[in-house]
Amino acid sequence: MESNQLPIGSGPHPRRQTRRVVIRHGAREIGVGGGSPVLVQSMTNTDTADAIATAIQVKELARAGSEVVRITVNNPEAAAAVPAIREQLDKMGVDVPLVGDFHYNGHTLLNDYPDCARALSKYRINPGNVGQGAKRDTQFAQMIEAACKYDKPVRIGVNWGSLDQSLLARIMDENAQRPQPWDAQAVMYEALVTSAIENARRAEELGLAGDRIILSCKVSGVQDLIAVYRELAKRCDYPLHLGLTEAGMGSKGIVASTAALSVLLQEGIGDTIRISLTPEPGGDRTKEVVVAQEILQTMGLRKFAPMVIACPGCGRTTSTVFQELADRIQTYLREQMPVWKKQYPGVESMNVAVMGCIVNGPGESKHANIGISLPGTGESPAAPVFVDGQKKITLRGERIAEEFQAIVLEYVQSRYGANEGADQGAREAAL
Repeated sequence: MESNQLPIGSGPHPRRQTRRVVIRHGAREIGVGGGSPVLVQSMTNTDTADAIATAIQVKELARAGSEVVRITVNNPEAAAAVPAIREQLDKMGVDVPLVGDFHYNGHTLLNDYPDCARALSKYRINPGNVGQGAKRDTQFAQMIEAACKYDKPVRIGVNWGSLDQSLLARIMDENAQRPQPWDAQAVMYEALVTSAIENARRAEELGLAGDRIILSCKVSGVQDLIAVYRELAKRCDYPLHLGLTEAGMGSKGIVASTAALSVLLQEGIGDTIRISLTPEPGGDRTKEVVVAQEILQTMGLRKFAPMVIACPGCGRTTSTVFQELADRIQTYLREQMPVWKKQYPGVESMNVAVMGCIVNGPGESKHANIGISLPGTGESPAAPVFVDGQKKITLRGERIAEEFQAIVLEYVQSRYGANEGADQGAREAAL
């Protein structure tokens, strides 16, 4: 075996050791770094000044599994609406922490709208656009002072699309003095990392505790992100937020984000993640939450919802029945999780197999907690169901989907601790 080859069975590297930052709302506390699970977060795209629309979208994102939700606070109207958003969420029983995303005028908004500053659980500051020239240090200081005053953690989020130009000029001047100057790409990487670390240290000098700071260096290229975060991880012990900025739409955004984040997470780098997908027109904003969860779950880092194993289909499976059933069961399981994760602890580790023919169908079904092997083209119109490796029943007829869903519900209730007589209505609804 070559020295750089991982032995069979090797999983992700040990997590990078960091400080632990706590994000609070009311009695709820969420840890970031310091051994805490990798956190999933997302961001609204509503007009924050529309408190009702924003609260509704925050609720949808939280229900999908976003553990922190960021909202834009870009003008007085948005700042004034933040307390109303928080109040509306609390009335709906949504205790997800809110993060305020500030640019350009954050120092003014945090000062002029103290109720906004209090209602937020965390601030995001981009050091590249807090101010220019002499104003920059003053305005950055005012934002950090607000974080200290209201005891809020801060993400210092550098973005290569809005990098501090004075710092970049300084790095370029230093590079010009080297016997062998770096190329432009290396200079950019250094500017990103230096900006994040120097601003974090400046925040500490201003009084913000070191365990109240999270860093990020957002770029839009996969290899750029990997290179920057590897260097950032070497040079500090702050928790790191991962995300490929402007990842793109659809499969492009999903693939690019997965490629970049998976490499870093495999190396133990990253304490909170966001998948910055551009939604389709009128598309569902919660998709970015699902993608983030699925990255973490398929890598074995966390468990959020039962996993559905399904074959891709081939010439043996010309019917779409198994595809429709796989989609139905996957949707059903995700929709139940907000209730099930409280009522049935451990259900998120369940595996369900929906297979399309007899080649791998029975075998995969036996390996899952619950599995069904639907008949392929020309096969006997029977669908054996396996529970914990044993054949339980063979389904036939037009109601296979409904009957299998009912079996899944029955298994969840019996395996993961349902109370006696619990939720007969849910079982009937499944049928």
